[in-house]
Amino acid sequence: MKASKPTEQKLNARQAAERVARTLREQGFQAYFVGGCVRDLLRGTEPKDYDVATDATPPQVQELFPRSLAVGAQFGVVIVLEDGHPIEVATFRNDGLYTDGRRPIEVSFSNDPREDVLRRDFTVNGLLLDPATGEVLDFVEGQKDLKRRIIRAIGNSERRFEEDRLRMLRAVRFAAWLDYEIDAETFAAIHRLSAKIVSVSAERVRDELLRILTSGHARRGFELLDAAGLLDKILPEIAAMKGVEQPPQYHPEGDVWIHTMLMLEALPSKCSPTLALGVLLHDVGKPPTFRVAPDRIRFDNHVPVGMRMAEEICRHLRLSQGEAAQVVSLVEHHLRFRDVSKMRESTLKRFLRLPKFEEHLELHRLDCLSSHRNLENYEFVRSRLAALTEEEIRPPRLMTGDDLIQMGYPPGSRFKEILQAVEDAQLEGEISSRDEAMKFVQEHFPS
Repeated sequence: MKASKPTEQKLNARQAAERVARTLREQGFQAYFVGGCVRDLLRGTEPKDYDVATDATPPQVQELFPRSLAVGAQFGVVIVLEDGHPIEVATFRNDGLYTDGRRPIEVSFSNDPREDVLRRDFTVNGLLLDPATGEVLDFVEGQKDLKRRIIRAIGNSERRFEEDRLRMLRAVRFAAWLDYEIDAETFAAIHRLSAKIVSVSAERVRDELLRILTSGHARRGFELLDAAGLLDKILPEIAAMKGVEQPPQYHPEGDVWIHTMLMLEALPSKCSPTLALGVLLHDVGKPPTFRVAPDRIRFDNHVPVGMRMAEEICRHLRLSQGEAAQVVSLVEHHLRFRDVSKMRESTLKRFLRLPKFEEHLELHRLDCLSSHRNLENYEFVRSRLAALTEEEIRPPRLMTGDDLIQMGYPPGSRFKEILQAVEDAQLEGEISSRDEAMKFVQEHFPS
């Protein structure tokens, strides 16, 4: 009997990137790990992905690696698919003039890795590493900034931010995520140029904001956005929360801004973007509805106002319809938890079957812990969820409009009222079969 061939072990991301670099070197090209992967390796953390910088031109890279995608060949970028891992291979380059605050008009390929580093964003992202020897090439004192825990622009800060204005948000994101400080001159340049962030596309701003919100360091990120003068340019509705007082009996922690920051601080890393946005926006309707009544501070209709504002923000940030609907739903329902113990069974079950209800429940938990710290309603809902089966929350329908027609009811707007009443009775446990449903309709809705 012929022995079976041993299965070749799949490479991990680093091994795949090492093989790409080795192939380039074997053909006489330079090849280094570059950017975030080097930063993370030197910090002692495993990178999510690996980028390779080389003096091979995009056509030469594609010739060496037939399984590759020329996603940005005009800028020297080719994605090499190595054992299932996408490895970004970028040719050393010089950038020409930037006129749109995002991309150079033209690029010139180079043989000098130093030239390539000098056009990059921040010193901690400008390090090169030889995967064969472990040698680090550092032309910008990036290792020093890693030790100092500093985010510093490479070269002239204003020039770096004028080249790509999104870098202002990226500086904040890296500082928040890594728990680093932003270099004083770099920070001053962001503040001077902050008004220009509005020229960046909504999609790119959205992506950076979501990365900040889901980084596990959302509070620091938003406080840095505020201090840098960026927040009131991209999300003035959130900046408006500062100084908006709340009734101390319900919110001993302070104003709407402090309350929201405390909730952001509690958001875990890699939480869902919709939960993060729901937390950020759940009280967005409070600043425009603030008033001081004789008895206490009030925010009349802040939920419907907040829903409209959240919908507009989601539209501006180009969220998908499904994501926007969930964010608005989180804003809409966040106050309903205060009434859960008094709800009819049918009302409670409808509440519990809201799409992604776990996000509603988590937002409520964070809301409580960031204010009065009373988790009574949270625990009540958890106990009801544990006690109820899926079928009890979402039972099969007992009747349809066709059934009503067969019973002699003329089609019309009354159907909705009748069918909802039938479902209410079913959710309350009063009826459980089609026959009981028909009898219920005949008794309560005579034709």
